[in-house]
Amino acid sequence: MSGLLDALAVTAVAGLVITRQLRASRIDTDRRWWVLPVVLGVVALREPGLIDAHHHTAAVLLLTAELVVGLVTGAGWAWTTRIWVEADGAVWSRGTRASIAVWAVGIALRAGLYGVGAVLGLRQDSSGLLLALAATLLLRSGVLAWRVQTRRPDGAPGAAYRDAVARPARKEPA
Repeated sequence: MSGLLDALAVTAVAGLVITRQLRASRIDTDRRWWVLPVVLGVVALREPGLIDAHHHTAAVLLLTAELVVGLVTGAGWAWTTRIWVEADGAVWSRGTRASIAVWAVGIALRAGLYGVGAVLGLRQDSSGLLLALAATLLLRSGVLAWRVQTRRPDGAPGAAYRDAVARPARKEPA
């Protein structure tokens, strides 16, 4: 895929993810939350050219930075997501304004890393971004699963970061 098409695809996916996280969605606590991130990671690792052979050290450092940004974004996303339990025991989640800020900072950092790679003359393709996305989703899903399992025994909602009072969000119409 060309660089422009990669950028458009990433922008569209990020827009979809950010839009979806602002709506209440049910968390399936029985689901294997790790499957999609692992599949994305395997697909990314199978792509040739994950590391630029001509600039090996710089490419590894840049990929490491990308993975760190992905992990921090995933953790921030998970901790800024509000979770609550309905009377029927269903667990729901919804992103907050802080979640949007986490995504905006993550996207800005990734754009900066891409710029650094371009200045250094590194060959960059979408596999590094895909691997970082897998890391983001894996950490976010893992932290959310952990938060759901460790919620208070009385079923009280899990507060997102900086929530003064944990209150359930309104469910969006289907």
